Amino acid sequence: MTAQPRTSGRRPDDAARRLAAGAPGSGTGDRRPVGRPSPAAGGPAPGAPAPGALAPDPDDDVDPLLIGRRIRAARTARGLSLAELAAALDRAPSQLSVIENGKRELRLGELRRIARVLEVGVEDLLDPEPPSRRAALEIALEKARAGALYQGLGLPDLPVRKSLSDAAIETILTLHEELRRLHEQRAATPEEARRVNGQLRQEQSEAGNYYPALEETARDLLARIGHSGGPLSHRKVSLLAEELGFSLHSVPDLPHSARSITDASSMRIYLPLGRDAADPRTTVLQALAAHVLGMDEPADYGELLRQRVEVNYLAAAMLVPEAGASELLQRAKAQRELSVEDLRDEFAVTYELAAHRFTNLATHHLDIPVHFLKVHSSGAIVKAYQNDHVRFPTDALGAVEGQLVCRWWSARRVFRSEDRMRQYSQYTDKPGGTYWCTSRIESGSGGEFSISVGTDFAHTKWFRGRETSVRHSSSCPDPDCCRRPAPELVERWHGSVWPVARLHASLLAAMPTGTFTGVDRVAMLEFLERHAPSTEGKTSGEPKGGAGPASSVPPRG
Repeated sequence: MTAQPRTSGRRPDDAARRLAAGAPGSGTGDRRPVGRPSPAAGGPAPGAPAPGALAPDPDDDVDPLLIGRRIRAARTARGLSLAELAAALDRAPSQLSVIENGKRELRLGELRRIARVLEVGVEDLLDPEPPSRRAALEIALEKARAGALYQGLGLPDLPVRKSLSDAAIETILTLHEELRRLHEQRAATPEEARRVNGQLRQEQSEAGNYYPALEETARDLLARIGHSGGPLSHRKVSLLAEELGFSLHSVPDLPHSARSITDASSMRIYLPLGRDAADPRTTVLQALAAHVLGMDEPADYGELLRQRVEVNYLAAAMLVPEAGASELLQRAKAQRELSVEDLRDEFAVTYELAAHRFTNLATHHLDIPVHFLKVHSSGAIVKAYQNDHVRFPTDALGAVEGQLVCRWWSARRVFRSEDRMRQYSQYTDKPGGTYWCTSRIESGSGGEFSISVGTDFAHTKWFRGRETSVRHSSSCPDPDCCRRPAPELVERWHGSVWPVARLHASLLAAMPTGTFTGVDRVAMLEFLERHAPSTEGKTSGEPKGGAGPASSVPPRG
């Protein structure tokens, strides 16, 4: 397979086709054949601008190397040697060679002079199309050689000469492109994902985590199934899928890396059967949300994370509709009884989803800044959001995911609570001020996690649990706060301990090759092939392999 170097957005193969059709520079169909009258014969130079018109500026997004190659092509088309053209321009051959090799940019006056001597138009020399396929290959090679990737390989200089065949250049370019692709893939690690996630989290903070367009979409979808308020039942989720043209199929062999798989060609959504899922309604609504929002395969981490935020937001906005939720929260604020638990109970959702939804609505409807944390029992942050100026621990890239929360924060102290039926609340004096926070523990496939929602001291008066007497002080990121063990313990155990750390493979592994969704593409496509409806299946709703008839949302757990 030959290389596909790009020059000014076009491929060499495109240039070859243009040459075959008699495009400029081919010698057979040039717009200005050799032999046109020169300016000495009277009239303006070929291609000269009309009086009063602005001529193109060669410094405006014009590649000196491409101009040099077009000058060389025009020179050879005229049958002139380098020395002959240099003499006509009153220059040394070495100076002209520098120009043809793109080593020096030309002023407009110089370009016009060269165009007059070569009896071509200035626009011919500024044409962004390489004059030949060979020129396109040489330009691509020169640019590759000048790049940081090629320079970093420490290879000897490789002059571009006529003796270097097209096949050799294509081979070099193909190897260079593969090296570039591998470098980009290795850069696409969880560290890069955390960096991009930090940018997205900043955008959310500035927007108060509220997106009117997604709220409106949720209202429209719920109106289509006649949902007026209260918990969204499994039956209504199935009705919405049917309204959008989808059938739901619970199968026992869904790839483990996938929460669901949507077959848009057959309008089927496949769901896991018998797998522990927090709420199957959420899984179905996320699949439907991706369809409604027109999601395609993400091109990079930024697009992947943005898609997930939008899909999760829309699904949550359907499970906890804005109108009913905001009314509930405003009543609770008036009574100074704001609580995430009430939102959870009113709409029959998980505490985590209710907490997320609270952050969507609190600032927009209640004028209350808040923060949210999901923290593993080990103390590592999994998710975070704030617009109340609380300072989360961050790494050098500004990412909070994976960072350890202070041991004195509510998100860590809740794990010491013996009464897990009641919400845990505390005040924490932090370097940026005093904050109040309420936390609850939820269990998942990855262990136990604390879900925390809080606000600054000034807005605590609106929340249930503000009367707590629990108060701690945190000076993190000061290492003396909680990162260093007590000196007496260091002395007691010095030289006697050799721990074996549990290394999380996800910290080292890149995303699966060929996709950024994290789903095993081979397993997914083989699964779809097994379950693709046959002609009979399309009529009866039976998938291949006898997985059973189309079903509604699978039962909980």
